[in-house]
Amino acid sequence: MKVSGTSGVGSAGGSRQGRPAGGEGFRLSMPATSGPAQAAPTNSVAGVSSVGALLALQDVGGPLERKRRAVSRAGRILDVLDEVKLSLLGGDLATSDLERLRRAVREERANTEDAGLEGVLNEIETRAAVELAKLDRGRHAS
Repeated sequence: MKVSGTSGVGSAGGSRQGRPAGGEGFRLSMPATSGPAQAAPTNSVAGVSSVGALLALQDVGGPLERKRRAVSRAGRILDVLDEVKLSLLGGDLATSDLERLRRAVREERANTEDAGLEGVLNEIETRAAVELAKLDRGRHAS
């Protein structure tokens, strides 16, 4: 390729189609309106902005939150069971220990929907009632 002469920038050859007169370029076609658009009135969003609704959503939590709460409640029952076991083995089981166990079982029963867990809670409650009856019988015999 041979370069002959300096013609400058923009002197590229080729045919160009002329632009229409008036400098018309890109246009958007807009629908004709007869006046300003009327805004529709908005309804209140009290259900979404209500503090109570937001607190309720936070309280529900996801599956991990529910599992964390269940493990916490189960840990509390196991702690009470362990205290009752140690008191029973030591021979100084008190009525208050068994009542605390029964209260923990009642609270957990209100939060469960599992049939297997219900069975375990029934067994714990039955055993606590038996031990309470033994304590009561021992007090009356003395």
